[in-house]
Amino acid sequence: METPGGGAAGPADRAMRIDVVTLFPAMVGEAAKVGITGRAAERGLWSLRCWNPRDFATDAHRTVDDRPYGGGPGMVMMAAPLAAASAAARGAQRGDGVARSHTIYLTPAGRPLTHARVVELAADRATGLVLLAGRYEGIDERLVEREVDEEIAIGDFVVSGGELPALMLIDAIARQLPGALNDAQSAVEESFVAGLLDCPHYTRPEIHEGAKVPDVLLSGHHEAIRRWRLEQSLKRTMERRPDLLEGRALAKEERECLARIRDEASGTGRRK
Repeated sequence: METPGGGAAGPADRAMRIDVVTLFPAMVGEAAKVGITGRAAERGLWSLRCWNPRDFATDAHRTVDDRPYGGGPGMVMMAAPLAAASAAARGAQRGDGVARSHTIYLTPAGRPLTHARVVELAADRATGLVLLAGRYEGIDERLVEREVDEEIAIGDFVVSGGELPALMLIDAIARQLPGALNDAQSAVEESFVAGLLDCPHYTRPEIHEGAKVPDVLLSGHHEAIRRWRLEQSLKRTMERRPDLLEGRALAKEERECLARIRDEASGTGRRK
């Protein structure tokens, strides 16, 4: 993995390439070394390079922001340093044999990030990603119009900059790369993979502060456990994210499970 000032690791024909344009390259580079993302990089599955737009500023003060036209609070990141940093990132990707680049701007005004989109991005390893991490009130719209291929939001809230959203996107992608997880089944059974939230999980001890692990999970009956997990997943999704069920084509078993859950919630059914 390449961190600011470091060198690339992992063969270009195997590793997915991600470049981040950020005012805080050390923040991104160090965080990406931890956990699954770091292990995936060590295994040559992806590589990272960060670019600081201050390095592409043309004045002595390395200015990258200015006041917004029309007035208002805060500052706006200038187009020119960001454009130069983005161009350098794309050029470096070409020099390393990456076939094409896709520029993503992390912004609350973007389309919500979904698991399906993460899988698509992870599957296209021939395309290098250039992630723009904005700061202040945002970046000059003229840069967005000329340089950005996709705008992504991680939720309906605002954080101080695009670095954390970029790291979240990187982590989500890295764990989808074949070989990133020690147990490949983990990526198959997580929330959103099947369009549903994940079921509850338990581990030892069997009793914690008077709360016991559900009996079915101790039964050793694999089919009963599978049904319980499906029901719990459907129940969580119905209670917390009913929107995920609206456009979902439910299998017969799922429809029956939901009917039981709704009967129990209304008091007309019996808990089994």
